[in-house]
Amino acid sequence: MEKPVRDSGPIHETGPYLEPLRVLVRGALGYLPWWLAEFILFGLKQAWACMFAAIMLTLLISSKLIWQVDWPLHRYDFLFVGALAIQAIFLRFKLESWDEARVILVYHIVGTVMEIFKVHMGSWSYPEPAIFQIAGVPLFSGFMYASIGSFMARTIRIFDMRFTHYPPTWQTIPLAVAIYANFYSHHYLPDIRYLLFALTVVIFWRVRIYFTTDRTTLFMPLTIAAFFSSVFLWVAENIGTVTGTWIYPSQKVWHIVSFGKLGSWYLLLYVSFVLVTLVLKPKPPED
Repeated sequence: MEKPVRDSGPIHETGPYLEPLRVLVRGALGYLPWWLAEFILFGLKQAWACMFAAIMLTLLISSKLIWQVDWPLHRYDFLFVGALAIQAIFLRFKLESWDEARVILVYHIVGTVMEIFKVHMGSWSYPEPAIFQIAGVPLFSGFMYASIGSFMARTIRIFDMRFTHYPPTWQTIPLAVAIYANFYSHHYLPDIRYLLFALTVVIFWRVRIYFTTDRTTLFMPLTIAAFFSSVFLWVAENIGTVTGTWIYPSQKVWHIVSFGKLGSWYLLLYVSFVLVTLVLKPKPPED
């Protein structure tokens, strides 16, 4: 995270639900150093942005702890109904816009298609039964991908993100397509992920994300932000496997997910980001 470019000026609005909390926290933190107060508020806004994913992970953990095999509703079906309810609540109370919901729908479809292929190829499996499923893939799984799109879309809005040197679509779209295609083709052809890693750096290395925490605007290189985000997704994937929601062939006895999956999540984040920016166009800084 780089040096702030502004430490005064208009307070960034956080919406009708988070704003009262922001005001309360700002008052309580008024005597703290600016960087510590901003850091705490940054954490609160990040938690607010990833609420969809946090609720889904909470449902994964809690359902694993309490679910009984003789209950009339399968655990996977409960997760699917719960995800639908979360999405409906977000739209009803305007925690997400319809533009953001469209992004999430597209990502849900893209993620579900890849899940069907990967399960068919034996990359991982879903060991529990479900009524709402396609080819052995429970439909709630698409919402796990959609939660990534939700986080990105909400983060861009909540932090009023602006981007410098954002590459043109003739570069970003082919890259996203190539990354997505490689998730399929590497089962039959050589894996080109290392080339794709290099291309993400070449295409996005100049891009800086400017984001407003509260009274301060900071910036971070997009490639660094993608790496940190992939680490959090890798942690979330370990939660998914330790709860037995999905398992890898090597996990007859649970062990930590391979660090190689960090690279997969890193690449998938670029697919997610390009999908999001097709609807929410990247804006340059005003100043």
